[in-house]
Amino acid sequence: MRRIAMLALLMTSACSMNPRLDIPKPPVATHYPDATAAEPASAAAIDWRTMFGDPRLQALVDLALANNRDLRVSTLNVEAARAQFRVARGAMLPQVDANGSYTRQRIPTSTASAGIGGATGGGTGAGAPSGFEFGQYSANAALTSFEIDLFGRLRSQSQAAFERYLASDEGRRSARIALIGSVVDAYLAERLAAEQLALTERTMADWNSSLDITRRQHEAKQVSGLELAQAEGQVQQAAADLAAGQRALAQAGNALQLLVGAPIPADLPAPIPLADQPIMTQLPAGLPSDLIANRPDIRQAERELVAANADVGAARAAFFPRLSLTGLFGFTSLAFDDLFKGDNRSWSFTPQISQPIFRGGSLRGELRLAKVQKSIAIANYEKAIQTGFREVADGLAGRATFARQLDAQRKAVDAAERRARLSDMRYRVGFDSRLELLDAQRSQYAAQQAMLELRRQELSSATGLYRALGGGDEDRTPRK
Repeated sequence: MRRIAMLALLMTSACSMNPRLDIPKPPVATHYPDATAAEPASAAAIDWRTMFGDPRLQALVDLALANNRDLRVSTLNVEAARAQFRVARGAMLPQVDANGSYTRQRIPTSTASAGIGGATGGGTGAGAPSGFEFGQYSANAALTSFEIDLFGRLRSQSQAAFERYLASDEGRRSARIALIGSVVDAYLAERLAAEQLALTERTMADWNSSLDITRRQHEAKQVSGLELAQAEGQVQQAAADLAAGQRALAQAGNALQLLVGAPIPADLPAPIPLADQPIMTQLPAGLPSDLIANRPDIRQAERELVAANADVGAARAAFFPRLSLTGLFGFTSLAFDDLFKGDNRSWSFTPQISQPIFRGGSLRGELRLAKVQKSIAIANYEKAIQTGFREVADGLAGRATFARQLDAQRKAVDAAERRARLSDMRYRVGFDSRLELLDAQRSQYAAQQAMLELRRQELSSATGLYRALGGGDEDRTPRK
């Protein structure tokens, strides 16, 4: 009884060799630049369906979450890390195997006469049997080398595996957020290409009509060949823009389909124009300290740091003795019917202790490697925070300036449209030259194209800020 108590004490008194881990303070300012004073909440709490209200876009995101191959790989990586954790956790528990066997054996008479093998009888005279044959049955349960974790080596390895499992799950969440943002950006790029192409087609139709009039005027000797050449050059430039727009639309559609991971169904809701896109552009930023809780890539870096610290503990514990146990309990009998009778019980118990003496410096090398990897994990953790801070700051800069820029661009479009109308009227009554009219029309076309691109940039910037703040995440309870 005393031995059992001492064994239990050894098993429960395992210490940890993990060094104390002080998570570094965030190496960033306490407030974002361009943030308003009262922003206690963060956009991370906003569901992505609320953030992106276009039904067609929501359907595309759902398809991507179900079919995207990169996200599928991230999910499988989580499963692999979870299996690895179960392997490490299983090493801390006793390994028990059940065995059963039957042995048929023949022993020579001379050996049996000496009392070896448990056989009796026989003789050496004429007609005596030359040997004895018998069968032996056995059934046992074996404890195969159970290590009592005195110095926490197995516990540290299990903790490192568990933290890496959690880190892989955070990596999957980060990939999910990135996928949502990428689908939104690709959708906006496709919408921009489609609307710019439509604008080019309308503009080209107007310029073709104007070219027909100019040709008739040239035939009637009312305009010069120079003016006709200018009108033809304008139409050909629009034709070049049309071909470029068709190519851009096809490529944007291909990029979107790759992210979705499947053919885009034809029965999706109709797209909403960029000017009316229901995407939230004024997002609350919260505080930089919120990033650690809201961004899965930062949480992933923190989990990797904790795992690296546990690796140091395991490398430390490798210098100390290891105590392992092996044992066996079972039954052995010459007759199967008597196998499980009490007199046929057999058992063995073998404790073993080992102490590293000479390993050629490998243990010190492993400890040094673990410490260096921990330093790398600290640097990666700090870099993840700094990267997140920079991305949020960039998004806030966009939030603060895009509204003013769009307002100015709208006024520029209005002015260009008025100029084109007035120039057309003045040209018809002979006050302006054809060159002045063409210049006004080109300015109007360029201003309208720039307006579409600027609106796309504003929506993409808001999407980037939402992603930088950790928006689009899901439930944070990983499976064990």
